[in-house]
Amino acid sequence: MTAAPVRHQRSEGSIHLSMGPNGIVRLREAHAAKVRIPFGVPEAILINTGGGLAGGDRFSFDITTEADTTLTVTSQTAERVYRSLGPSAQVDVTLSARDGARLMWLPQETILFDGAALSRTITADLAASARFLAVESVILGREAMGESVQEARLTDRWRIRQGGRLIFADDIAFAGAPPATPATLGTKRAFATVVLVAPEAEDLLDRVRAAIGEKGAASAWSGKLVARLVATDGFDLRKSLIPALTVLAGGGGLPKTWSF
Repeated sequence: MTAAPVRHQRSEGSIHLSMGPNGIVRLREAHAAKVRIPFGVPEAILINTGGGLAGGDRFSFDITTEADTTLTVTSQTAERVYRSLGPSAQVDVTLSARDGARLMWLPQETILFDGAALSRTITADLAASARFLAVESVILGREAMGESVQEARLTDRWRIRQGGRLIFADDIAFAGAPPATPATLGTKRAFATVVLVAPEAEDLLDRVRAAIGEKGAASAWSGKLVARLVATDGFDLRKSLIPALTVLAGGGGLPKTWSF
């Protein structure tokens, strides 16, 4: 008698959120994805009630900032991606910012455990007059817990359009041992990508480079600024990433969840 194939439990969740000048225009939560909006603060805090991601999990976030609206999207805590039995966890992020909108996508770090597999896409559609700031940070295991990542899979795909025109495309991918050449991570185990689309992007370049110091590099051209940071661990990464994001946030400051 042939044994029935093992069916592993999978988690899924989705958020559809649209914010206007007077508050929520549309909000739909499904399954393990939740969002909380503090009273009087233009902020949305994403929560994964499943407690992390495993292979085969699927989450999607569709966030729209209506015209002349400010919104910061963050997460309650770092997202953990656990060992996969085969398939990747899938995270799809779709962001829209209308005329005069200010949208910041500032989730806390993604922690990859040994054997983790994650495929993530970030797609942003911006009006010509919108301001946009985004960050994604990845930590390869928690050094304080004695964790090391010998093998993992990551695909991170960014596509940003403004006025219908593609202005930024970036892909990071590795499978197996994390890249450890002098041109990639070396001995580091944390890295981040930061993108700002704003009229003042080029004017902020020197201040961002000063905040980053020796932990990375930044360039600015044609109304956008792109920075890449690497560090020994998550705490070391934050010591440069938080000052850089504070400069780029334009006086609005960072979400309180970043200070916990």
